Amino acid sequence: MPMTLAQKLYLLCYTVKKEKFQLDNIQGRGQLLRAGAMTELARDGLLDATGGKVRRLPGNPPKDPFTTAVWYDLPEDKPRGWLKFLHNKAHTAETPIRDQLLASGDVVMTREKKLGAISIDRVSVVQPDLVRALQDRVRATVFDNPPAEDLTDELAMAVLAVELELATVWSKEDRRAHKAGLTAHAARFDAFVPGLRKALRDSYLASRAVGGGWSA
Repeated sequence: MPMTLAQKLYLLCYTVKKEKFQLDNIQGRGQLLRAGAMTELARDGLLDATGGKVRRLPGNPPKDPFTTAVWYDLPEDKPRGWLKFLHNKAHTAETPIRDQLLASGDVVMTREKKLGAISIDRVSVVQPDLVRALQDRVRATVFDNPPAEDLTDELAMAVLAVELELATVWSKEDRRAHKAGLTAHAARFDAFVPGLRKALRDSYLASRAVGGGWSA
């Protein structure tokens, strides 16, 4: 079964060189995963983002249970701002996506002791070369390329990674060197899902300010 956008975004946060998910790259990941699900819902015509607010549209629920859960969280009647639907349940987003990737064999989880006493779960990618290829493909969508005509996974990942300052995709130097291209791609994303990108940034900054936004 093809990976969902949320699953790809989870893997996108992996630091291949250090063979781990670094804390700096998983701050705000719960919000990021929900943003990925919302992007797919917009692409499938299951939500309306007119005016920069969101509401659920009628239709058949998605096949993916995580995306379905996000869909049912959205308001059915009056359009509302994106932020609460990204932020309030962000802490519940990582476990179901991680468990999907565990079931598919894309990640493994081991129990480790930290500082000799505290046990933590460490998640590792099984095929880091595939993650590196994903990261390279996302970056390549911006390098000397105009924004895609459609709302592709690569367009979404390239844009959303900027809002979380995801160093596994964009270094500070990259963001400066490719500012014009990233701005053009962000504008294209906003045309498809107005308001979502800004809400993700606001949610990320709020989490970072209090030292949260990640899980083990």
